[in-house]
Amino acid sequence: MTAKKDQISVLFVCTGNICRSPTAEGIFRQLVEDAGLTHKVRVDSAGMIAFHTGESPDPRSQEAAQNRGIDLSDIRARQINNRDYHEFDNLIALDRSHLDQMLDQAPENSAAQIRLLMEFAPNLDLEDVPDPYYGGSDGFEKVLDMIMSASRGLLLKLREELDIPS
Repeated sequence: MTAKKDQISVLFVCTGNICRSPTAEGIFRQLVEDAGLTHKVRVDSAGMIAFHTGESPDPRSQEAAQNRGIDLSDIRARQINNRDYHEFDNLIALDRSHLDQMLDQAPENSAAQIRLLMEFAPNLDLEDVPDPYYGGSDGFEKVLDMIMSASRGLLLKLREELDIPS
């Protein structure tokens, strides 16, 4: 039997860390806060590329989130790095290409679990969260819905790992 953890960390990863992964960070951070688990769950986000480093999330992502009471304004884009594979328990990819890239670059001694976010929303029967960047505002709303559903499933899984009843 494995010992239960006292704290768990989650890093959401997309391409540039300005649309999907900061949305996931903001949603999950809010769910963790609402559950009273901020002292138990650390949440962050990153991108596979450094192109947007230091930038705020896309205004359309911020607006879609803000319309639901979720604030993304304090998030700044950063690129995933080797330290993340050791400092985070869970590296959560927003699509299959991110998952494959993270698995390819993971150091051999990394204990992080690398998984797709949509694994936690099996009822949606989707593998990838589509990139809304080149579309209209409705794409950001759809992405937010998908991430919200999967984030609820992820939180249930982490509560189980922390041995905290839901």
